[in-house]
Amino acid sequence: MRHLAVSALGRDRPGIVAAVTAVLLRHELNVQDSQMTILSGHFTMVLLVAGADSLEVGKLRGELARVAADLGLVAMAVSEVDDAGGDYPEPTHIATVYGADHPGIVHAAASAVARQGCNITDLNTRLSEGGAAQPLYVVMMEIAAPADRVEELRRALEDVGRDEGVQVSLNELEHDEL
Repeated sequence: MRHLAVSALGRDRPGIVAAVTAVLLRHELNVQDSQMTILSGHFTMVLLVAGADSLEVGKLRGELARVAADLGLVAMAVSEVDDAGGDYPEPTHIATVYGADHPGIVHAAASAVARQGCNITDLNTRLSEGGAAQPLYVVMMEIAAPADRVEELRRALEDVGRDEGVQVSLNELEHDEL
């Protein structure tokens, strides 16, 4: 079984997902995991797909390049990846960081998480103009934190808040059963 990462970026418009997944289907690829969102008017997608060892990756790339050109996408990439199956960290907490926008907020928060031996499993940011004199920047991170590191993580994020002049909260993530 071959595993590939497929990523795309371009001005948002209807039909991007349908066109990309049509190509994947023609090549008998299964979408195993994905993340898609709109960032400042640009649609972004990352798909992890699996298919037969006999898959002709060159043909796949060619078809996806034609789709990208037809849709006006600015980036389309296909890369081989290892099978990511197995254990991966489950998020335990959510951290929210917000305050006046300035460079370095994401780096400071991510570095604090890493120094505590915790793993960021999801991260989203938003810049909200909202008519304020200074735009408001919001960071939301899902974090996998070992139980014995939570208080150290909380203190490290509080330090980020003081150093960066932002508000920080760390809360346990509620898990819903599907």
